[in-house]
Amino acid sequence: MRGTPAAARVCILAAVVCAACCALPALRPEATVPWRTAALLAALCLACEAVGRRFDPGSVRTGAGSFLPLLPAAAFLLPPPAAALVAAVASLAGRVDRPPFAARRTWRAAQLALACWAASWTHTLLGGPATLGGAATPDFPYALLPVGAAALTFSLVLTALDCLILAAAEGQPVRRSWRTLLPRALGPHLVHALAGLMMAVLWRSSYGPLSALFVLLPMYISCWVFAQYHREDTAHRATIRALVQAVDIKDTYTRGHSERVGRASVLIARELGMDPGRLEALRFAGILHDVGKLGVPTRVLRKDGPLTPDERRVMELHPEYGHEIVRSIGFLDEARAAILHHHERLDGTGYPYGLSGASIPESARIVAVADAFDAMTSTRSYRRARPVPAALAELRRCAGSQFDPRMVRALVRALDRHGWSGADTAVTADETGAGAGVGAGVPTARGQHRRPARDRRPAPDRSP
Repeated sequence: MRGTPAAARVCILAAVVCAACCALPALRPEATVPWRTAALLAALCLACEAVGRRFDPGSVRTGAGSFLPLLPAAAFLLPPPAAALVAAVASLAGRVDRPPFAARRTWRAAQLALACWAASWTHTLLGGPATLGGAATPDFPYALLPVGAAALTFSLVLTALDCLILAAAEGQPVRRSWRTLLPRALGPHLVHALAGLMMAVLWRSSYGPLSALFVLLPMYISCWVFAQYHREDTAHRATIRALVQAVDIKDTYTRGHSERVGRASVLIARELGMDPGRLEALRFAGILHDVGKLGVPTRVLRKDGPLTPDERRVMELHPEYGHEIVRSIGFLDEARAAILHHHERLDGTGYPYGLSGASIPESARIVAVADAFDAMTSTRSYRRARPVPAALAELRRCAGSQFDPRMVRALVRALDRHGWSGADTAVTADETGAGAGVGAGVPTARGQHRRPARDRRPAPDRSP
């Protein structure tokens, strides 16, 4: 356990002592433990872990091993000490992905042993074993009550121990960890408990333990399907992250801008009542709206002075470059239209195609408002960030000519409800060496000729 913080070592030692106290009564000579059932369950756990190692399901890591769905069955079929023993044996043989390996394996074994003991104790206390049947018919639906209570106990104990070790090892606040971990744990543990109930009923029936294995097959097929989905989703996010990092490297002045535009786009879309699938597409669109800058020469992106007419024409091609870059990425779907048209204006004076009104895709109108809002509330090299109320006032002033009023109103409502953290408005300067006396309006593109103060129309923002 070298390198493990002292507080974490104390937690691990205390958990091991408690787990030993829970499991050791099963080894007493007078204990009545169905050792055949315990041995079969332990062997199944080890077999599931071996299969999990051989056929790695991708990037999915449960932190408990491939045997986790079997632990509820152990809690329902065995006395609490024997259930804790099975969980500890399976955990000690399980895979650990990160160092310190010994500390993690020991902690996981003690943690699952305690959680399984508590679940089995709850199930027994509520009369669960008597409802599983055997020679008699299982007592449904009453059997669901002790099973649900056992699943809840398992989740609570596991989450409490996770919060404890995170606080000791990494200094994470217990309350924040609890709010994050418990909702994620309840659903999967309840599903596993129902599968464990089916296994226990079949195990105790006249068909015997072999029939219980058929419960595992559809569950592990479902886990495999979910793993494939998770792997694909991870690949999608990695693709987007790589594109954004490439843009940030090429134009470091807009770092962080894309992520904030993505978040603001989701706020607007959620306020408009869009379904979750579209929310994800809008988030991708906001994050990738600048990706076309990869096709713009670096000398144009980083030019200190005004752009020439030819350079400006090159700069105004970046939405089309972005569309070409992402056109072959199938999962982006609606995001492609937003990337292509987010510089169109409602009055038809935008680019690249001069679309107007409803002919501009809805996603592009959302990203345009989110983009302009973040540009105004971010610190630039030529001016400080505007306060959120001032930025919203400017958006309202330009609604109907440059921006869709419906999108502006949705952003205002969303910010009234959720706010906008100042920590999210880091420096994203899109103009180096620019003067401070810039006229009001949406921040202009770096190097573009400034419009005089009397011309209050916002100039196009080159960075988005």
